[in-house]
Amino acid sequence: MGMRRQARELALQLLYQHELTRMDPEDMQSRFEAWRSAPESVSTFADELLRGTLAHLAEIDRELDLQTAHWRLERLAAVDRNILRMALYEILFHDDTPRAVVIDEAIEIAKKFGAEESARFVNGVLDGFVKRITGGT
Repeated sequence: MGMRRQARELALQLLYQHELTRMDPEDMQSRFEAWRSAPESVSTFADELLRGTLAHLAEIDRELDLQTAHWRLERLAAVDRNILRMALYEILFHDDTPRAVVIDEAIEIAKKFGAEESARFVNGVLDGFVKRITGGT
């Protein structure tokens, strides 16, 4: 598994934990063995994803709410919601990764951490979001 995938998976786990506990990133990181044992390149990118997603959470959730018009955010599975949040952060605020790569990574992470239909749901939401913000291209 590549460094960026590891970082995304680590960030997802911390986003999920933050949603449940509201702990500060530093507290979560210091208590999470996978974080403490991760290579610096992994933890650096994971930290960027975690903190960036949290810093822009209100805007990300507004966009997610628009994209999932028939689903209230709180009704989405917590894992799916946080995969989508992290992917939207990367699409909106992290220009160095192509959107298709972000979507593919989110799908693979949904297959690993989500329910049976999570990958299909994540793909549909993110694909629809990218089409909406690019005018369908």
